Parts: sequence; C-alpha cells; structure tokens
Amino acid sequence: VPLLARGGTKTARLWTYVRDDRPFAGTAPPAVVFRFSRDRGGEHPTEHLRGWQGILQADAYAGYNQLYDAKRLPGPVSPALCWSHSRRKFFELADIESNIRKGKSAKEISPIAFEAVKRIDALFDIEREINGQDPVARLAARQHRSAPLVEDLQSWLRSERALLSKHAKVAKAIDYLLSPDHWPGFTRFLEDGRVFLTNNCAARSL
Repeated sequence: VPLLARGGTKTARLWTYVRDDRPFAGTAPPAVVFRFSRDRGGEHPTEHLRGWQGILQADAYAGYNQLYDAKRLPGPVSPALCWSHSRRKFFELADIESNIRKGKSAKEISPIAFEAVKRIDALFDIEREINGQDPVARLAARQHRSAPLVEDLQSWLRSERALLSKHAKVAKAIDYLLSPDHWPGFTRFLEDGRVFLTNNCAARSL
C-alpha cells in the first residue's frame, strides 16, 4: 500500500492472516486479520505470529523462514506452499493468447510449461470435487488420486529439467517447484486433509 512519507510516497505493506475452515467442513467462522508495516521485513510475520504454532499456507517468501526454524519457541511452524504460485510460473510461459498479443510466435510457447499446467490443473480438478468434505475424506481422496499424479509430475519434471539449460525460463519454474526447500511444503496437502492446495483465500480477502 502507498504510504505518505517525508520525501515522497513509499511502499508499505498489509499482511493478511486468514482462517477459512469451510473447505474441510470446519465449524469455526471465517476470519481475516490485517496488520500494517512500513516494509516487508521478515521480522513482521515473526512478531505477528509469536507464540502461535500450526500450519501456515503461504507463498515461498523467505521472510517466513524464521517461523519454520526448528529452534523456534513454542515450536516451528509447518509450511504449506501455494500451488497457484507455482502454476502461474508455468502458465505465463504457456499462455498462447497472451504471448501472441505480446508479439511472440506460437513456436516460442513452452511445451513443457503447457504440459505442466495441464498436470497441475488435474490436481485442482480433484480439489474442486472434494471441497467441503471432512479432512479424513479429503486426505483419503488425495492419497488415492492426487499422490500418484504428484509423483508422476515430480518424476517428469526432473527428467525434463535434466535436459535444460539453467538459463531457460521454464527451468526456473521447475526449480521453484522442485527445490528441496519448497517440495515438502508443496506436498503437505497430501499429509493433512485440512491443508489447501493454495492460499487463494488470502488473495480473495484482499
């Protein structure tokens, strides 16, 4: 958000913390809290969530890393990363209409990114079907249907990545998803029926 300051307008931040248990049939009412800060420093979420422990569904912003520290008291927060963020990195390389509007030829569209979007969308299709079911039912469906798709996606992306230059745009999208620091967070939804596939509810709250 813009902040009027001496010497000109600066960019300040609003942090949004959302609870919405309806997708897993939870009974707690939805809620959102906004916190303001003058910058995007990681000390802000660390302070906002001081004393809290649980699962944080968010993007892969490094400013949250203090929350995930094993030495944190009362204990580390468990990260659950957002598949919408990962999908977007592939989608931007696979969006034929948008790229043509930018003057790029169809040959410049990444077939790897296009295939990755299709595979990720299959996970979203499953999530739409199980939305509103209890955590046990959601987890069972994910372990039976989603887990094999995720395993295949990981294996396929690894094989494609091995053939790419590190400077390839699609390689950066693959690295974001498959990073050893990120992958456990992306697959957290396969271990807990309460976890969402995305943190889109935070974006909607804004």
